[in-house]
Amino acid sequence: MRWPILIVFVLLCALQYPLWMGKGSWWHVQDSRAQLQSLREANQKLEQRNANTAAEVKDLKSGYEAIEERARFELGLVKPGEVFVQTPETPAPLSSAPSGQ
Repeated sequence: MRWPILIVFVLLCALQYPLWMGKGSWWHVQDSRAQLQSLREANQKLEQRNANTAAEVKDLKSGYEAIEERARFELGLVKPGEVFVQTPETPAPLSSAPSGQ
């Protein structure tokens, strides 16, 4: 009577093995979910970057204001008849509070 119980137990363990240790195991599913979440976050960042780039391309194609702005700030160009004036940033004034000595 002991052998049939042992055989059933071994078959039960053999059927449970893929659930716990196989390719579709619980651990594998959890790892896949974590990987999927990190890929979704990376994809979201890339979608935002693509949207920004598409908006910039649309702006550059639609008018001259964006082109002029880029030429002024990135290349330092000025229109004919304009005078470029650059003011240096002044450091913050030192406070005149007593040092406590």
